[in-house]
Amino acid sequence: MTSDRRNSIIHSHSDSVSHSLGGSPPRQARGNFPQKFVTSISTIKFNLRKTKFGMANKLKALIVDDEEFARENLSMLIEDFCTDVMVVGKAASAKEARELADETNPDVVFLDIMMPGEDGFSFLESIKDRKFQVIFTTAFREHALRAIKESAIDYLEKPIDIEELQKAIGKAKENVELKKPSKVSDDRLTKILQDIALTNTVEKTVVPTKDGLAIVKNTEIIHLEAMENYTMIYLVGGKKYMSSRSIKAFEDRLDPNMFFRVHKSHIINIAQHLKEFLRNEGLIAVLSDGSQIPVARRKLQEFLDKIENIG
Repeated sequence: MTSDRRNSIIHSHSDSVSHSLGGSPPRQARGNFPQKFVTSISTIKFNLRKTKFGMANKLKALIVDDEEFARENLSMLIEDFCTDVMVVGKAASAKEARELADETNPDVVFLDIMMPGEDGFSFLESIKDRKFQVIFTTAFREHALRAIKESAIDYLEKPIDIEELQKAIGKAKENVELKKPSKVSDDRLTKILQDIALTNTVEKTVVPTKDGLAIVKNTEIIHLEAMENYTMIYLVGGKKYMSSRSIKAFEDRLDPNMFFRVHKSHIINIAQHLKEFLRNEGLIAVLSDGSQIPVARRKLQEFLDKIENIG
């Protein structure tokens, strides 16, 4: 290799090292990168800084609801209409909620009150030194809802209204920024539980359907029929809904003083829509719409006891 060739390689290598360490790029290299490319790199860096800053200033939200549709719907509403909130977790039970709360340290928890097994109140009572804000999501009847209102606790009534959601988030964000403690003290929870215990019957049922959610009055439900993993709900006036919720899930939520599962595939409204009970051709419950529903023999005595206690 000639001396001139060697010097040329060393000079080129020195320029490259200088550039990699933060020095000015060599003239030849600078000429190879269009100005718009350099500008786009700067824009990307700015956007990355902006995104990181924005994420750091968003409220971290945890959604707790045993209904998948309700969780996804609320998450979608937050994403579309509440840009200052980031959903960091979605839990289907109180147990999952505790685990996610430990992992994500949320600023606010959207909490369903009515959950099978351990409800929303029980979940809160199990969390010591709560630092997150709480916004209840509920389908409670009017009187029970009044107990929550009177306790000055933030809540959203299902189906959730966008404007009410934004207001509740605004209040939660203000409390977080001012470092105000959650309003849901143990004493206040106890009072709410006592008030709601007197009116713990839900007047309406949320029915997940293929199109979304249907809110139906319990008095209008005549009976429910299991269809594999789905449930058909028959209503007054001939209307019916096919729901993705199992009949067992409905059984866990419906008022046992009003509804009874007479058969593995059937729940009937014994309080409003049971008209006759026939024994001549099997065990048959006749309902207000003329439906004839079989009563399982193993359910017979409990069914007869329920009938005795109607009214």
